[in-house]
Amino acid sequence: MTAFDDGAGTEADPAERETLTWEGFGEASRELTRSIVESGWIPDLIIAVARGGLLPAGAISYAMGVKAIGTMNVEFYTGIGETLTEPRLLPPLMDVSAVFGKRVLVVDDVADSGRTLKMVMDLIARHGLSLDGETAVAVDARSAVIYEKPRSVISPDYVWRVTDRWINFPWSTLPVVQAQE
Repeated sequence: MTAFDDGAGTEADPAERETLTWEGFGEASRELTRSIVESGWIPDLIIAVARGGLLPAGAISYAMGVKAIGTMNVEFYTGIGETLTEPRLLPPLMDVSAVFGKRVLVVDDVADSGRTLKMVMDLIARHGLSLDGETAVAVDARSAVIYEKPRSVISPDYVWRVTDRWINFPWSTLPVVQAQE
């Protein structure tokens, strides 16, 4: 069994792949954070799209000094190049009422088709609205990804790099660790 969405074991030409090393990830997450900070918009809360967005969201939250972080567990890829018909939320579900009136940064590793990121952004837009007395208080949500693919159905607000190649992330290129028999 290979790691999620990793491309391991395929015979694709390495020149057709974008390879992000751990060191490159450190540089990418700092540069992505810098672009967010320089925009003048600082989130109150960061939401990681699990699993791929966990590490980038953690790195960005540390780099920005934002301690409030949540997770939305989403399943879309079921294998290499194989997806469900639509992305779906997996338990445990985040209490989206926590986003009322907040500035929320949604972080994922890649906007490939963009359908996962779009689903999360739409969910926050639909459920991140509360009535504060007589005034509607909407959430101010933005998105950040390390990579965006040109075919993505959503344009993230903050992107480190655009590529149309398969991406080898340092956290998903090795096989799953299993107990030795």
